Amino acid sequence: MSEFHLTEDQQDCLQELINIAMGQASDQLARYLDSFVYLKVPSIESVDAKELMRTLSEQKNAIAVVSQGFFGHEGIRGEALLVYQEGDSDRIADLLGYEPDDLSKDEQVIDISSILTTTFLNVFAQQIDNQMSYNAPKLLPNVKDNLFEHLQQMPFTWDIALKVNINYQVTDYSFNCNMILLIPEVAITNIKHVLNRILAEF
Repeated sequence: MSEFHLTEDQQDCLQELINIAMGQASDQLARYLDSFVYLKVPSIESVDAKELMRTLSEQKNAIAVVSQGFFGHEGIRGEALLVYQEGDSDRIADLLGYEPDDLSKDEQVIDISSILTTTFLNVFAQQIDNQMSYNAPKLLPNVKDNLFEHLQQMPFTWDIALKVNINYQVTDYSFNCNMILLIPEVAITNIKHVLNRILAEF
């Protein structure tokens, strides 16, 4: 088995940590947004760059992607991609309580992306006794033209990554978006050490 792959116990442990973080994050977001936030059970899989591009290109109505790098202690790092479908970006101002002239639509998309990314990852980091820092979020409006180039310019080199796909649904506003976490192969070994430490405590 490749050093990259998670064992069944490691996969189950990671899934449980993410589920707990999602529950707490959805509660925090619901209070912040004053609306019910529903998070679907995430998918966790390994992907290569070509598979990722194919997955995103299949989302034909996607109009914007916001990318934000994250990094913590023990060599844990990655990139969060927030993928927005046509129509959802129009609801962000209402969701965040903005007046029409407060921020441009691009600024609104970046604002909600930072909130969604940091809320989940901060709670996840707490589960593993870690702490996350973040790069400034970057809007990629021309998704199909800019995404591959952006992936190549990430601050880490990757051919294979662990992909965690989370869908946010804010029911009162009919708002949906996908958050895709990409954890490069170089960081997976570090995450496996953390998971093994947690498993050893049981």
